Amino acid sequence: WRGINRLLAIVPLSLYLPYERYRVSHLIHHNDERLTDPLDDPESYYFTPEDWARLSPLTRLALRLQQTLAGRVTIGALWAIGRFWHQEWRAILRNDEGVRATWLEHLAWCIPVILWVKVVCGMPVSLYFFAVAVPGTSLTLIRSFAEHRARPEVRQRIAIVEGSWILGPLYLFNNLHALHHEVPSVPWYQLPGRYRVERARLVVENGGLVYRTYFDVARRYLFRAHDEPQHPSGRVPVRAG
Repeated sequence: WRGINRLLAIVPLSLYLPYERYRVSHLIHHNDERLTDPLDDPESYYFTPEDWARLSPLTRLALRLQQTLAGRVTIGALWAIGRFWHQEWRAILRNDEGVRATWLEHLAWCIPVILWVKVVCGMPVSLYFFAVAVPGTSLTLIRSFAEHRARPEVRQRIAIVEGSWILGPLYLFNNLHALHHEVPSVPWYQLPGRYRVERARLVVENGGLVYRTYFDVARRYLFRAHDEPQHPSGRVPVRAG
């Protein structure tokens, strides 16, 4: 099944994101001990005080806007894509192991997608990118917006969004994020049933970081900041032993 799953995921409908680069990055993110760390967690939106101090006022403003759900959805996608490409270009120039080969494979897979868009759909690639790929990325940013917060206890860094029977299946029930991090190998379709059994324990362990739905997330953070951009302790402390 792993080969079939890879084949399903590798087709780059977003155009900008190579599957293998995301897979490797996401596995690093699943080192829960380093969750939310500005340097060790590749999916963290936090900054060290030193990095924050080096940013321009305009960049800081853009990042603060993205601490609200409205800002994350409207400007977050293009920001994330641009930041990702910048980091990847540097990795290509450094000739980091496997990066160039991954990008060549990705570009090869982009060809059938582009041909489908242009020939079958009769759509300009630029229109597809800005009308389909970018909004699709914005939709994924709704899921990730409030799923992590910086806290000393590892389990309290991972949120749960319940009652999401429209977005939940679309996100493969990753809205039950505390459970996803605890048992990442469990198939997505088994997560709701397992969550019902484990709910009481998970809610205690994550300090009650539970949202009723994504509307609840929007009600709290549509125009209010979810957190400060600077990590409260600068870095996630390394546990002894």
